[in-house]
Amino acid sequence: MIGSYVAVGDSFTEGVGDPGPDGSYVGWADRFAVVLADRRPEGDFTYTNLAVRGKLLDQIVADQVPRAVELAPDLVTFCAGGNDIIRPGTDPDEVAERFENAVAKLTAAIGTVVVTTGFDTRGVPVLKHLRGKIATYNGHVRAVADRYGCPVLDLWSLKALQDRRAWGDDRLHLSPEGHTRVALRAGRLLGIDLPADPEQPWPPLPPRGTLDIRRDDVQWAREFLVPWIGRRLRGESSGDHVTAKGTLSPDDIKTWITKVA
Repeated sequence: MIGSYVAVGDSFTEGVGDPGPDGSYVGWADRFAVVLADRRPEGDFTYTNLAVRGKLLDQIVADQVPRAVELAPDLVTFCAGGNDIIRPGTDPDEVAERFENAVAKLTAAIGTVVVTTGFDTRGVPVLKHLRGKIATYNGHVRAVADRYGCPVLDLWSLKALQDRRAWGDDRLHLSPEGHTRVALRAGRLLGIDLPADPEQPWPPLPPRGTLDIRRDDVQWAREFLVPWIGRRLRGESSGDHVTAKGTLSPDDIKTWITKVA
């Protein structure tokens, strides 16, 4: 019976790809908070989302981890390092060492710290070439989790995310349904009995021709890949002027989900 939850991380945990009604995002962590709150008496649950898109591991550790420790919730979810791993020249072994230092700080102060693996990017343009690097980092994340007794939210093995409908138009962030699948997987991880299955099969898709696929790839590269590369070259981040959502009411989150459903 978790009474308080703090989400720490980057765009994945902020919820990019799962739009709310006011220009912000909902995301898997907010949806998971609703699942947890529904199992508590009304008003007896607190939730804070500290995640900010584009943040690197060291930024998350400096800005979010101390705040999470200060709040001292029953549960923290910690997803960090992904933005480091996809940058050219980074060493997953070195990133993992810094990740472990952060986990040590969190587990020393928090009862339960859930860590997450990276996605299997086999079908994602550009990122599919980093699949081995991501897998290496995932191995470290699981080893750190074993050493510190952390449950692992394993996104690599979530086969439902291999469907393109689980991803937004930018192919870097999950769609609302993708975020929902992750929230369900998080609930299952903590032993919560949920009526929906995160691996529920998707409805069949009509076949797509080679020309359709190529047209989509060109449009994606123009709208998303080129601007992303430009930000990297300029040393900019999508989260440079973004503040964390902070403390949220699960009832408000339900309202947001209903409005955009």
